This record gives sequence, C-alpha cells and structure tokens, in this order.
Amino acid sequence: MVSDPTPMGAAQTAAHDPQKLYRAAWRWHFYAGLYVIPFFALLAITGMMMLWIAHLDGRDGERIPVTALEAPTAVSDQAKAALAAIPEGELRAYIAPRTDDVAAIFRVDDATGPQMVAVDPYTAQVIQSWPRRSGWYDFADSLHSDIRLGVTGDRMLEIAASIGMVLIATGLYMWWPRGGGTWREALLPRLGRGRAGWRSLHGAAGFWISIILIFFLLSGLSWTGIWGAKMVQAWSQFPAEKWDNVPLSDATHASLNAGRADVPWVLELTPLPASGSMAGTDGLAPGTPVNIDSMDALARRIGFDGRYQMNLPSGKTGVYTFGRDSMNTDDVNPTTDRTTHVDRYTGRILADIRYEDYSLAGKAMAVGIALHMGTLGLWSVLANTAFCLTVLMLCVTAVVMWWKRRPSGSARLAPPPMPSNMPLWSGAVLVGLLVSLAFPLAGLTLIAVIALDVLVISRIPPLRRLLT
Repeated sequence: MVSDPTPMGAAQTAAHDPQKLYRAAWRWHFYAGLYVIPFFALLAITGMMMLWIAHLDGRDGERIPVTALEAPTAVSDQAKAALAAIPEGELRAYIAPRTDDVAAIFRVDDATGPQMVAVDPYTAQVIQSWPRRSGWYDFADSLHSDIRLGVTGDRMLEIAASIGMVLIATGLYMWWPRGGGTWREALLPRLGRGRAGWRSLHGAAGFWISIILIFFLLSGLSWTGIWGAKMVQAWSQFPAEKWDNVPLSDATHASLNAGRADVPWVLELTPLPASGSMAGTDGLAPGTPVNIDSMDALARRIGFDGRYQMNLPSGKTGVYTFGRDSMNTDDVNPTTDRTTHVDRYTGRILADIRYEDYSLAGKAMAVGIALHMGTLGLWSVLANTAFCLTVLMLCVTAVVMWWKRRPSGSARLAPPPMPSNMPLWSGAVLVGLLVSLAFPLAGLTLIAVIALDVLVISRIPPLRRLLT
C-alpha cells in the first residue's frame, strides 16, 4: 500500500539501522505487490463490469422488457414455446419474471449445452434465445473467477488473494503512525508533487479500505478450489441429517448448477432428496397432477413471490426445486434465501431450507456473497464500484511510485534493500508459518520464492543484477 520515503540510494548500515523492520516490511510489500497488482486490477475491472451488467441487464437476460397485459398465459404454454425454439431440447429450468413488465426465462438443454430462451409471459411468444454463459457478464465472470484458464487460473487468483493478505499486513505496518506521525496524516492524504504526494495518496487510501479489502479477499477465497472448497466449504455445509425420514439421492445440490453456481454455497455439497416415497409434508392437494403449472402455483402459495427459479426433475428420483437466492439476484435480501424440494410423483414437500436453517458460517457466507457481488440494490452497486475504483487507484499509484523511485535509465527491478542481521527473525518465521497454515497456496508460494532466490537468482549474476 505504501512506499518508503527514503530515496533509492540512501542506505544505512544494517546493523545500526533503527528502521530494520520497516525496511523488511517494505521489501515484502514490494514483492507481494509485484505479483498481486495485475490480478487486483483485473478483478476490480471485471468486478465493475459484472456489477453494472447484472444491475442494468441481468445475468441471464431476465430484464428483457415486455408489455404487461391483463394476465399471463399458463407457464406450460410458455414452456412449450421455449421448447419449440430449441429442437430436441429438454426443459431444465424456469426463471419467473421479477416484475410484471419483464420476460420469463427458460433453460432448455440440447446437445450443444444449456440454452436460454426469453418468452413473453402474456403472449407465449419467444423473444430471443442464446447459449447460456455467452454474454458480456459471463465473459467478465470467467476472467474474474479463473482468468479463462480453468484450474490453473483459479490457483493463480487464489495465490494472489492469499499474498494480498501479506500486502495488507505490511502496508498497515508501514503506514501506522509512529515516530511523531499523527493519525490525521495517516488518514488524510497530503496531495502534492513528486513521489511524496503519490505515497500519501496511496497510503491513506490503502489504510481506509484495508478492512474492506480483507473482507473481499476472504469472501472471494471462499469460491476458490483449495482454501474455499477444501478448507471452508467442506465444514460449512448444511447437514442433510436435518431432513428426518426423507430419502436422499446420490446427487448433490451442485448437480443443479449449469456452468455457474446456481444454488446457495452452503448447500452445494449436501445430497438432494429423492422422489418416489410418501415422505415429506403436504404440498399439492391429493389428486392434483404434478406438472410445471401446479408446481408454479404451489411455489406461489408457499411464499415464492416475484422472481424465483424452478429446476425440473432429472432422472427417476429427481425433484422439483424452487430457489430464491440473492447470489442469483433473485432478491436483494440474503436473509430471504430459500430452497424447497418437492417430490415429482406425489407433490409432497420433501425439504424446505431457509436462511435461518443455515449454520453460522453459511449465514455469514450468504450475506458475504451478496455484499461481494453487490446484489443488495443500487446502493451496494455504487459502494462496490467506489471500492473497485479505489483498488485500481492503489494499483496505479504503486506503479507510479516504483517508476519514480527506480534509478533513471536502469533496467533493474530495484526492490527495496533488505537489512542484514534482522532482529526478531524467529518471529517473522512464525508469522510466515501461520500464513502458510491459513492459506496453503501462499505458503507454497513463499517457499518457492525463497528457493528460487537461494538456488537460482543468487547464483546467476545477470539475474541477480536485474532483480536486485
């Protein structure tokens, strides 16, 4: 977040330098930023793209306008129109309109993958169709989640977020008022010419958003493949044991996802209930046929008003699933998240999972995702936009400070010098160990960097001159 005010050429004897820890923190901050800055800039830009596309147009085109008439046609008629638009397709999901003047959306899977079909709910006429995850939102999302590199990109971003914790810790240590400094100087930038002005702007802005940045990094890490899936999600899942006397399927809730996480994070690893028994509670009245129309009527009767998503059964034991999830922009209030499963044969309700049923970690993640994605309404879109712009500003000011500090005409990277005879080195090792345990990829990266420095860079003079 900050750069040392000492000029490049000012070097004190390490053994007598009163700011050894400061200089060591500065060096680590420099190297952490060297890796992190490109990724943070990418995340900020793509994050803003996703914020505004979702707010203005919708993730799945669900804000396509229609002319509201007296009453909509039956959902089954709308579904027939959607199926007619995708020859040999299979109806998989229905997204109910958010308001009376927007289209209904159907997901129809064919041999090429999931397709989305927008239908006018009043005339049952197809407005348009497109492959799912083919819009600008999805392009930004794929960059934001794995840089379009799959597992490799996911790991690179997880490392960046983990190393970002080191960046924040060292930046806070460097900018903390000491030696006559005041909190006013720490919190209010002193704008001016030269590197000092850039440093003051960088430090104050970084200080203000440090806690928010930690939140965004932790909530983002919860989606990653190692820290999220292996360490957090695995012990935060909703226990299926709460569903007494309900048969369970071999499939999990994650099987309902189609190219993105469509079910609440806390439920992804939880088994789905299975159709084919008399388990559950009363849903449809006896003798009522179980179809998409009666399921929509049931969803409305039990409280799924406005926009909600209905997943249709897959396989003999599949269930109808009604979902309202702030992560999917179904609602602006994550505490109203709800997932309900209905037996495809009897119309009985097998499970009705609400926000209050989540574990503490599940509740925190539901709210955290909504805050991270800016799905709480216009105010959260504006707040997240301001945060993303601040992150971009920190990236730009960091590069400017380095450029002004580097020796003129030199091709060296010119990192801050590392003091020799560092005191409290054992404490630094302990901190590094704790970081490694909390964020495994950060630990592996630190080990790899140290090994590269000792075994390669220090032994090759041209590399040593370039990188020091």
